[in-house]
Amino acid sequence: MSEDRELWARVRGGDEAALAEVFDLHAPRVFRHACRLLTSREDAKDAVAIAFFELWRKRATVRLVDGSPLPWLLNTVANAARNLERSARRYRALLARVPATEHHDAPAAPDESGALAALRRLPEREQNVLVLSVLEGYPERAVATTLGIPVGTVKSRLARAKKRLRDDLGDGGNAVEGA
Repeated sequence: MSEDRELWARVRGGDEAALAEVFDLHAPRVFRHACRLLTSREDAKDAVAIAFFELWRKRATVRLVDGSPLPWLLNTVANAARNLERSARRYRALLARVPATEHHDAPAAPDESGALAALRRLPEREQNVLVLSVLEGYPERAVATTLGIPVGTVKSRLARAKKRLRDDLGDGGNAVEGA
């Protein structure tokens, strides 16, 4: 983590080369996270680009966890992914309303079944906590720091998210019990 701290000090000072090093260090993990949230690989690349652009733009106010911007990046890429999904839904709805001279099938919507779809149906606040703590494995204190909320709030949101997933998936809780 000392590597992150040194790089971050340079990034905060406006060093673009240091941002490139942060990108090289964290982009693979941020991209994997984006791929879990989005159905299109190209959209995942866009979400990663947005997250790193925002990291640079907001470098003075980014909350680090143990000296690393990675949790902030993971949360930001999740927000970007949700925004891209909303945009795609609006675009598909717009296409469906446009009269066509020839019959063309509208782009297929992503599969809205299974655990990923259940995760997407959670409120954004609960998604953020669940993704950082369960999927990414950060401790509750780190999640609280990243999101700027108390540890108790992380615990209650995590409990609510797990209960909603158990109820939504209808498997008696086996899918997220260990989570």
